[in-house]
Amino acid sequence: MNTEIEMDIQQILQHPDSKRDYNKKLFKEVAPRYDFVTQALSFGRDRAWKRSLIEALPDDPNPACLDIACGTGDLSFLLHERFPNGRITGIDLTPDMLEIARQRLSSESIEFHQSDMCDLPFSEASLDIVTGGYALRNAPNLGTVLKEVHRVLRADGVAAFLEFSKPSNRIGQIFEDAALSVWGGFWGLVLHRDPTVYGYIAKSLREYPDRNHFRRIAEESGFRLVRSMRLFLGFLEITVLIKTTENTHA
Repeated sequence: MNTEIEMDIQQILQHPDSKRDYNKKLFKEVAPRYDFVTQALSFGRDRAWKRSLIEALPDDPNPACLDIACGTGDLSFLLHERFPNGRITGIDLTPDMLEIARQRLSSESIEFHQSDMCDLPFSEASLDIVTGGYALRNAPNLGTVLKEVHRVLRADGVAAFLEFSKPSNRIGQIFEDAALSVWGGFWGLVLHRDPTVYGYIAKSLREYPDRNHFRRIAEESGFRLVRSMRLFLGFLEITVLIKTTENTHA
């Protein structure tokens, strides 16, 4: 990766356009190892967490589902298992990720497209379910993404996200940042000879709202929290939101 970009990453992550460009470069590099590293970084728990997210979704015989920042398609395929008669679409910014997802494809009920989660290619109130695994923290603008998800969901539609969770207290934030920096740096050295590759996780979390602030942003975007499951000592969280019919804040 470009040395100048690595040095200025914290500043880059503060601006939507530069963050979007950085993520394109980062995930192009990690795509070939992405499936392995998600298991390594999670101590083998990633698939179980994603299954827990899918199990938390409401029953629906044939929902229209969208998986944002789908990566290599884990949640998209699990959505198909849960809703075999549903319509599943996965979108991602990185062509290399989507190519791997398409290689795994075995059903015409799933489609993968390159798209930005800040500008979803769906009409208003056209979807029943939106999911995202490690998606929101990578959003160029979190508020924009949540409002877009709200726009495309039907009344009482559900959005469910698996994401790193930032504690509300400073001591917890310091501990989490140190742990993720060390663990991510280790796997960056092992797989890329560069600790900054997965050190990105800790850096991106510094710019991400804490748990309480995230809930406020979600409410302001037109959602109501219906379920929260903290995972792995609270480092991660599954959040299930329902679209409300009340007016959102300007």
